Amino acid sequence: MKHLRNVAEEIRRLLEDRILILDGAMGTMIQAFKLDESGYRGKFKDHPAELKGNNDLLNITQPELIKNIHRQYLEAGADIIETNTFNSNAISMSDYKMESMVYELNLSGARLARQVADEFMTADPSRPRFVAGSVGPTNRTASMSPDVNNPAFRAATFDALVAAYYEQTRGLVDGGTDMLLAETIFDTLNAKAALFAFEKYFSETGRRVPVMASVTITDNSGRTLSGQTIEAFWNSISHASLLSVGINCALGGKQMRP
Repeated sequence: MKHLRNVAEEIRRLLEDRILILDGAMGTMIQAFKLDESGYRGKFKDHPAELKGNNDLLNITQPELIKNIHRQYLEAGADIIETNTFNSNAISMSDYKMESMVYELNLSGARLARQVADEFMTADPSRPRFVAGSVGPTNRTASMSPDVNNPAFRAATFDALVAAYYEQTRGLVDGGTDMLLAETIFDTLNAKAALFAFEKYFSETGRRVPVMASVTITDNSGRTLSGQTIEAFWNSISHASLLSVGINCALGGKQMRP
């Protein structure tokens, strides 16, 4: 497949010469449109659950809106755009009763970003543009209990997270992503499940793409929600073959500087 060209080599070669710029937030861009329930529903008008706020569903119900956001970031100078798939996993989608749509959400999200990136590369072949498959942390945590009265309880198991991330990975790679980005990591055990799922997919399919990871530091203590420092987080994931490791969300750029 064309999109599975030697992307890893291409990116590493570019990184030797300059910094590659990632796009910005998707959620706040979508919020600016102030969509109501009908704006989210589209063909899912008879779906039994409320869908407002399910931003990833817009890959299917409002594809031009999502493509226009991608275009804005590329026009602003981004080298890499992220798919609108932050919550496109069975665990997060269970809140909307849309677990069965996970593959299609990721496939559609990847294809939209791919189309726009290719559109810009066709206009200017001298400047490569890349698509990163956005893989969020889910809305569950594997290493902490949400129940103060039962510290042993876990809302998600490692195996359930792996299964959810594997399905998401399948849709993203089938849709044409150049790389995968495990982002907004607040629980390293969740991240380990994502990295495990990526590697499982690569090994089973023979299709391998570069992987990036980005952690979230919750406050000025310099720790993640699950209590790790940056150094501890790095030590926990350094065994993985990663293109990059970064920080996103929660704090501004000034606080993120070392």
